[in-house]
Amino acid sequence: MNDAKMNQVDNMPDPSRRKFLNTAALAGLAGAGLSVGLSACNKESAPAPAAAGAAPAAAPAAPKAAASDLHLHMAPGELDTYYGVWSGGHSGECRVLGLPSGREIKRIPTFNIDCMSGWGITNESKKVIGTRPDGQLKYKTGDTHHVHGSYTDGTYDGKYFWVNDKIHGRLARIRGDVFECDAITELPNIQGFHGIFSDKRDPVDKAVNHTTRVFCGNEFHIPQPNDGRDLDDPTKYFCLFTCVDAETMEVRWQCKVDGNMDLVATSYDGRFAAANQYNVEGGARYEDMMSAEMDACVFFDVARIEQAIKDGKSFTVGTSKVPVVDGTKAANPDPKTALTAYVPVPKNPHGVNASPDGKYMICSGKLSPTCTVIEVTKVADFFDGKLDDIRKSVVAEVEVGLGPLHTTYDGRGNAFTTLFLDSQIVKWNIDAAIKFFNGDKNVQYVVDRIDVHYQPGHISANMGETKEASGQFLAVGCKFSKDRFLPVGPMHPENEQLIDIRGEKMVLLADHPVHPEPHDFIIVKRDIIKTKQVGVLDSHPLAIKDAKESGVFRDGNKVTVKIASQAPAYSLREFELKVGDEVTLILTNLDKVEDLSHGFAIPKYDINFVVNPLETKSVTFKADKPGVYWCYCTHFCHALHLEMRTRMLVRP
Repeated sequence: MNDAKMNQVDNMPDPSRRKFLNTAALAGLAGAGLSVGLSACNKESAPAPAAAGAAPAAAPAAPKAAASDLHLHMAPGELDTYYGVWSGGHSGECRVLGLPSGREIKRIPTFNIDCMSGWGITNESKKVIGTRPDGQLKYKTGDTHHVHGSYTDGTYDGKYFWVNDKIHGRLARIRGDVFECDAITELPNIQGFHGIFSDKRDPVDKAVNHTTRVFCGNEFHIPQPNDGRDLDDPTKYFCLFTCVDAETMEVRWQCKVDGNMDLVATSYDGRFAAANQYNVEGGARYEDMMSAEMDACVFFDVARIEQAIKDGKSFTVGTSKVPVVDGTKAANPDPKTALTAYVPVPKNPHGVNASPDGKYMICSGKLSPTCTVIEVTKVADFFDGKLDDIRKSVVAEVEVGLGPLHTTYDGRGNAFTTLFLDSQIVKWNIDAAIKFFNGDKNVQYVVDRIDVHYQPGHISANMGETKEASGQFLAVGCKFSKDRFLPVGPMHPENEQLIDIRGEKMVLLADHPVHPEPHDFIIVKRDIIKTKQVGVLDSHPLAIKDAKESGVFRDGNKVTVKIASQAPAYSLREFELKVGDEVTLILTNLDKVEDLSHGFAIPKYDINFVVNPLETKSVTFKADKPGVYWCYCTHFCHALHLEMRTRMLVRP
């Protein structure tokens, strides 16, 4: 690679970060995988392995960074200024952090079972997650990847957050007022559900300036329908882009595309959704995915797609009733009527992100050391027949370093891109990059670089994907922590690093270990989030309003047990069942005091759940073990050194 061509600034990164790779090696990365970068994280040579049983060597001292007055360490009782909403990776959950401190505030069970809250155990949560005919959960695993929030007028409004499950093709919605999952939708006819993004205003009704749809990318080709008939016929394999209604969480439509989709972005005017793509060849095996010189970023004209469906120009796949339109190149030769447009970009792009001013979509190259800047108005010109070549919507394509993956923004015209192989973040100016691309080779578009530890993936600045991007700090998710934390065996934590971006030079502020493997995250101003600390009983159909309504209600062998909890006691001191009873136990927390949650655990019956103030939850189980079972509050409800408890008697 020609480093001079990369438009470096004066403080060049140490060459040891890239000397292990050259242009030929880079071309081979598709087959070799990206793990080759792991050997080049440090300037120093790797130490020899310690002898068996020896204590691990001390980690090298962190490099001294320039001083920063960004407030990281909160005084007792002091609150953070931002919420960070994080995916939890293959834990199947989401997490809430306070930023800039990095303190974890809450874990949000989503696609997983949670022993503390009872998510996946209570009837209400099972209904959200989805069950089989026998009442068992349909899936017990999940892989959360990308988190995005709802918008009003181009900025977060705190109402909802969405996250995808890559394994099973599900989209979950989290309410911003309680930070709990309230809906999960399984998308039909897809596998490898990787990227999502919410729209920023309605694409059809221009008077609606808030999120109405969530768009979902589809990464893995599968035969359609995937019922076993066309396993060996790659011509029947394709991917579907999916639109989900933000309020009902129902699938509105799907669009057949050429290629596999990775991440998703949306335009600020509501007209377009976009997804970066690899495998435009449509291959089903690796060797069939690398013949084309370029891949693409595909743009979807949402209003045209929905009009085509109204006009009956759709079909269905398999047993799904969801309308599908054909967005392939062959089916859309005329730009003036096309549903999609494919912008050619270098091979195997990874990530597409909309700039806060609404002007650009930036695709990161991954296998190419470039970032491609696409001007949204020029894409619109192509759809409107005013631009003869969609490639002319590319206004810059510049080299930034090895393994560019994802980009965020400071709202001052600068982009920050993670370089997976270089283990760096590069800061570059978009306008300068455009000038350089247009022939002014004296322009310095790279502003700064900073080493991170190690192999960075996702990146997000405070409010970075909204029109309120203000460029105070960013978080970067590093896939490997290596020597940054105390060793705990083979499974290392990941390293989420915080970086000050207020000045021209970036300053590394902090490392935070996180449980593997988070993916994406967003950083939201705290005054946007309006939380509810106490529930409303009327929103729970099974709630009892008064402890006097408690009791055991029998209909044959079907038994309903209604209990109220109000510190320091349950409303029933004991209740009786018979072996063989099918029991539904309903617990209502009648306490109105903030932070006074109650738990309910039944020994040997594998039941534990938590009910927050003025909430109701229920569980259903079979009384199949005779004896005495002390049900107790797991959420510290002590009075006179005794937990809140009730006695369950199961008679033979």
